[in-house]
Amino acid sequence: MADSDENTLLRQVEAALGHDFGELELLREALTHRSFRNERPRFARTDNERLEFLGDAFLGMAVGKLLFELDAEAREGELTRKRADLVCEASLAAIASELGLGEALRLGRGEDRSGGREKPRLLASAFEALVGAVLVDAGVAPTLALVDRIFRPRLARATATRDHKSRVQERLQAERGVTPAYKLIEATGPDHERTFHVALVMGDAELARGSGRSKAEAEQLAAKLALEALDRAARSSEPPAT
Repeated sequence: MADSDENTLLRQVEAALGHDFGELELLREALTHRSFRNERPRFARTDNERLEFLGDAFLGMAVGKLLFELDAEAREGELTRKRADLVCEASLAAIASELGLGEALRLGRGEDRSGGREKPRLLASAFEALVGAVLVDAGVAPTLALVDRIFRPRLARATATRDHKSRVQERLQAERGVTPAYKLIEATGPDHERTFHVALVMGDAELARGSGRSKAEAEQLAAKLALEALDRAARSSEPPAT
């Protein structure tokens, strides 16, 4: 890759991220996989693993802070689970893809040929390194603002879908005295793009099925569809208006 092409990709990542690096070399380092450094040490003083370590630690704190502020009713266990969902490999890889990190990764030839630009682990690591690079480049406050901008919409979606699960559980317990369960039916697709299919069951009866990129997402959709089915059943049993 020519230097001009690489710099163009770096500027595109900056634009997608909404952060202009004072030291562009930090961004370059965040996108340098060890396979590139091993093959071309003259062109890479280091790889992104130290920045990944820093970004991983900061993300855990920053996302935890965001959850604490925005979800005042959640208990410690729920906050821990939600943080794990938000910063898991699949979630961070999806964010990295949205930012165009795959195309900008500096990979060794073998890693590149093996599909490294689409590997969730490499993408998630690059995003963590990117957060670390912003932290070194700009400090705590701008990096917290960056995390807030990226994760707040995801937290809002997670909160909304969590409400579906809470509502269906409360409704079934109140109306029928049972607690619903979620059963994984199957997982389809390649490892980097799995789709999970989950059934919401009440005893031996299946109320709804949902699909998603994670089991949690599939469960949430199943809960939403179950609520809609319960609403339809309630309307059909109502006596006619007089």
